[in-house]
Amino acid sequence: MRQKEPEFYALEYVTITKEPRTGLVLAMGGAGEVADILQRAGGFLSAPGPRGPYHRLPLGLPVEQQRLKATAASHALLAAGYRVHLDPALNALATPDGDRDAALRYLAHLAERAAGAKTSSQVADVLTEICAPETGLLTLTREVVVRAYLAAGEAQPVSPTVEPDSIARLTDIADSLTRATQVVGHVRDHAASHSTPVPGEPRTTPNSPAHQHADQTAAGDRQVPALPAHLRPDRPRPHVPAGGRPAGGRPR
Repeated sequence: MRQKEPEFYALEYVTITKEPRTGLVLAMGGAGEVADILQRAGGFLSAPGPRGPYHRLPLGLPVEQQRLKATAASHALLAAGYRVHLDPALNALATPDGDRDAALRYLAHLAERAAGAKTSSQVADVLTEICAPETGLLTLTREVVVRAYLAAGEAQPVSPTVEPDSIARLTDIADSLTRATQVVGHVRDHAASHSTPVPGEPRTTPNSPAHQHADQTAAGDRQVPALPAHLRPDRPRPHVPAGGRPAGGRPR
């Protein structure tokens, strides 16, 4: 006997989010009662749109006011029985340092990835996070420094006691970040240009010591291609076997 599909109620969601291009805080979805709740609880305005009416907060509100009004409207809708998706960036009840904590967790995770990288592609992936042209860490940091320079130049009072070059030094920092991004990019390209070794078959060169002793290499070992000498953070230490002599060296 064929089992009958269960009946259920289709849930109607209201989405409150911030449109990234215009910065508008929008609310979409729901029936006529939603507009009333949004207007009373959050101060939203109704406006005609290409796919029907939508609701938005007034233009020019400070970010903190946007968050407070969006959060108040979402809780009023929840109390009325609606399902609501509130953009986390608009949630005024979120931890104040949530964004900073998330950034610190991201950096800690990136450091762990760098420490655990075993292949050239893994190294390149980590460096890409640092030097990507649009979203790299150094790129975004430079953007912050440039914006701080512009803001400081406008906010600095005219005073003979202020050194004229004190703020202009921020441009030197921005230039240094640009050069650092380029250096990291070169290292990233070098790592990405090498093929990843196959597990159990480390990269070796014929007639090299590594090739002659390849049978002694642990199964599954992977090697990252060596960087140029001027880009190496340190030099590898010689392998010291149980006898107390460096491999290939002279007795101490």
